[in-house]
Formats: sequence, structure tokens, C-alpha cells
Amino acid sequence: MTQGIIENLITQLSKLPGIGRKSAQRLAFFILTMPPEEAKGIAAAISDVKDKARFCSTCFNITDADPCDICSNPERDKGRICVVEEPSNILAVERTRSFTGVYHVLLGALSPLDGITPDRLKIHELTTRIQADHVQEVILATNPNTKGEMTARYITEVIKPLNVRVTRIAYGLPIGSDIEFADEVTLAKALEGRRDM
Repeated sequence: MTQGIIENLITQLSKLPGIGRKSAQRLAFFILTMPPEEAKGIAAAISDVKDKARFCSTCFNITDADPCDICSNPERDKGRICVVEEPSNILAVERTRSFTGVYHVLLGALSPLDGITPDRLKIHELTTRIQADHVQEVILATNPNTKGEMTARYITEVIKPLNVRVTRIAYGLPIGSDIEFADEVTLAKALEGRRDM
């Protein structure tokens, strides 16, 4: 075993988000101590996802089957679409086990300064789905930042004429936090999103 192959593994692992050189080094030496079948299993899983993963032609989630498991599930409520920015957002919503509708992934958020204009997102495909599937509600679950807000407002303007209910996920104070530690914007959004008791 030469130092070159270890160095190459460290370099490759450090390309992953959130993995610096020291973390990559720890991972590389951990992989070296793993049983060969486990290490090969990781390598095979990476190869598999690169070979087989593609976007669902309906919702643009990442899948190995088209349409994806969510779109093809007859138990899902096709009359409610939750719009998210990225496929990873679907995993977050699904973990709540409280949404039974379907999704639509925009594959980004509006950012004119970065060249991301409405035609670069899957907004046209969303309007086509709304009309074809007789959707009753579109839930905008874009990120609560400037780009996400701009995207949500733009989509609202585009789909309001389609006679569909448009809602925005509420956001504000996280459960278990103290009001005195909340910043002004978070507290303002929490007040805006208040509901009857």
C-alpha cells in the first residue's frame, strides 16, 4: 500500500460538503479498518446511485423508477402539491409523517443575480400539473430566506389565476426555544403566522 492511494482517498472524501481535510483523513483510515465487504458496499452504493438516479418526470424528485414512489402511490392525495426547492427537502417533510399529498421540486430558487430566472426552475411544469390533475391546494414550502420568499411570491402570482388555493408553510419560533432569544424577523414571522386556539 502506497501513501498515494490513501492521499487520493482523503482528497476525494474532502470533496464532500462539510468534510474538511481532518474529517476526510479520519474517514479514510476508518474505511481502511472496515471489513472489505462493508467498504465495497459503500463503494457499490455510490456507484449505484450515480448510475441509476434520475429525476421523476412528474415531480422532479430523485428516483430510480419513473414515476417515483410518491407520485405512483395511489394512497397519496394528488389534489395537494407541496412545492419545495430541492429533492432533499422532500425527505425533511416526509420525516414529519404529516403530509399525505404529492410534491413538486423546483430544482432551485429564484436568484436573478446568480442567473436563476423563472425559466430555469420547474414552474411551467407545476402550472401544467395543476391544470391536468385538478389540484385544489398548492403548499409553498420554499426556504424562509430572501430567495425562497421571492420564489414563493412569484409562484403565487403565476398560479393564482388558476383558481387554486395557495398556502405558505408557517415559520417562526422553534419548539422549546425562549422568546427572549429570538431575533426580530423570526418573532415577526411567528406573530404573522399565529392561529386561533
